[in-house]
Amino acid sequence: MTASDPSARTPAHTGSLSRRMMLIAAGWIVVLLSLGGFALDRTLTGLVSRNFDEQLEYVMNAMIASAEIGPDGEVFFNRPLGDQRFLEPNSGRYWLVTGSGHENFPSRSLWDRSLELKHNHFDKAPHLYDNFQYPDEPLRVIERTVILPDSPTRWKFAVAASREDLDLQISRIRSILIWSFLVLGLGLFSMAALQSWYGLGPLRRVRLAIQHLRTTGQNRLTEPLPLEVQPLVQELNALLAHSEKQAEEARTHAGNLAHALKTPLTVVMNAATAKAPDLSDTVIREAAVMRRQVDHHLARPRSRAPRRGAEPRLGVRKRRGGAARGHTALRQDPLRS
Repeated sequence: MTASDPSARTPAHTGSLSRRMMLIAAGWIVVLLSLGGFALDRTLTGLVSRNFDEQLEYVMNAMIASAEIGPDGEVFFNRPLGDQRFLEPNSGRYWLVTGSGHENFPSRSLWDRSLELKHNHFDKAPHLYDNFQYPDEPLRVIERTVILPDSPTRWKFAVAASREDLDLQISRIRSILIWSFLVLGLGLFSMAALQSWYGLGPLRRVRLAIQHLRTTGQNRLTEPLPLEVQPLVQELNALLAHSEKQAEEARTHAGNLAHALKTPLTVVMNAATAKAPDLSDTVIREAAVMRRQVDHHLARPRSRAPRRGAEPRLGVRKRRGGAARGHTALRQDPLRS
């Protein structure tokens, strides 16, 4: 068997089944973890942000509840706020009260700075937004416009807090999510690889069993296999049984043909050895006998063989040509049948 022989070439394939399963599993793992991670990130960061905003709103409501108008028409607090950071300069917690025609009333923590508030709304609902007035200290601001008793002025109360604590909490949450989902993804991918290797194990056992058939000469696969692979094993055993039956019939057919040709050949050889005067008649007579035997034995397997439209059918007349051509048909045609 040479390298140019078609039977020695590696048959064409459509790729690795295990690789295909791993790619599908990896794709689903990436997609599902990405969507789940994004949804979880939005949920957790939203909870942290709302909690931060609720703390600011609590402080603003406390400011409004303790605000009064003094004899000079300016606003003041009848009790101090509980958070001491409003008293420390540049502490990251600030408040500011403004009113049209009145001086700004800032917290001590603002020191010599001020807050730029939005003045494009005139309702009484609280408004939350980010303030990037100071590049080194982004702020989260909540403000609300109210009218205090004994004053027609629209007072704007604002509370601001540095986003550093909020951004730090969000960064920690995202870091934990990233590492957790990376570990989860690796675990799922490893489980998919193990499942692929274990699930395709019966196919590897079938391959080893076929190799065992070639080396030991057995004609059946008897190893127990899962139900999903059992139909393949049954079809393979049926194919082996069919091949064995055809080989046995071919051997029997070749033996019968050889036995049928033995007597005419012996007669011809004896006549030729004895230099019989009727040698030509003997050769013609025995050649006719061999021709009938060859035609008879060639017709039997052809009558039982399945018809194949692509295979040319050779007639019996093409095999008529004497003892030599009958001997060639003996060597070739039973294998073709």
